[in-house]
Amino acid sequence: MTPNFRSIDAYESPNPDQLKVILNRYQPAIIKGLVKDWKMVQLAKESTAGLLQYLVDHDTGAHVDAIMLRPEQQGRVFYNESLDGFNFIKNSLPLSQVLEQLVRYTQFAVAPSVAVQSALMSRCLPEVLAEHAMTILDPEIVPRIWVGNKITTPTHIDGSDNIACVVSGRRQFILFPPEQIANLYIGPLDFAPTPSPISMVNLRNPDLERYPNYREALQHAQSAILEPGDAIFIPNLWWHHVESLDPINILVNYWWGGSNFSTEDKTSPYGLLMQALLSFRELPPAQRQAWGHIFQHYVFSPQHPAAHLPERLHGVLKR
Repeated sequence: MTPNFRSIDAYESPNPDQLKVILNRYQPAIIKGLVKDWKMVQLAKESTAGLLQYLVDHDTGAHVDAIMLRPEQQGRVFYNESLDGFNFIKNSLPLSQVLEQLVRYTQFAVAPSVAVQSALMSRCLPEVLAEHAMTILDPEIVPRIWVGNKITTPTHIDGSDNIACVVSGRRQFILFPPEQIANLYIGPLDFAPTPSPISMVNLRNPDLERYPNYREALQHAQSAILEPGDAIFIPNLWWHHVESLDPINILVNYWWGGSNFSTEDKTSPYGLLMQALLSFRELPPAQRQAWGHIFQHYVFSPQHPAAHLPERLHGVLKR
């Protein structure tokens, strides 16, 4: 199944003021050629082998997190058949070893899927990091590198804003707005193959009898295929499916703002969501509904809930 998705808005070489507007719109955006001048991108366009050798030469040897999927999984990161585990194995090893695997697997007719996920460049590639600045963001935001072959990360959300820059290979991004959550059939909140919950629907082969409301979600999807040098801005809490399309794919991303999805941080929005689920799930339906109205009024209403009071009495309701 290949629906005709709406294209994500794309911008060609926006100036800094335009970029600021783009990043404040809470809408996804493609920024064409944002990192086209990066050395890694230039090397990738000349020769994948040259790019990989450049990374090997600058690898510190620090271990990075990597996953491997058997060929029959077709690169889709997901649960196992019994839903009590995942369909991949994890490993921790130097980046260079993963790069060697990737090169070896390009010779296979049907290869396992391998990916380095979210490796801090400051640990494994600090000299490369120094040569690849992202001037539109705070320099304290440390980028992460993602390296692999044909891998699909199912529809999920990040708690932070995200700029993802394609270095080598092509990637397709398919995004859904936050309000489509009810139509995406989200899996367990506290047990997922990614750091945040995922959609249980296989976007490329959806079971619409089992997940009928997914048809509605597809009507709101936006998509783009990024080439080396392009970047995408994904606002926090936008659902996104990410698919690597070539035998060797490299991406660098930057997360900032927002909040994480750790259940350990009880004061984060996600931690508070988990506490709310535990606090309210045993209440009678009428009380649950009443608390829903209270939360809507005090937390989510666009109107100030204390506008009728003198400002000195706003207390915790100060905005």
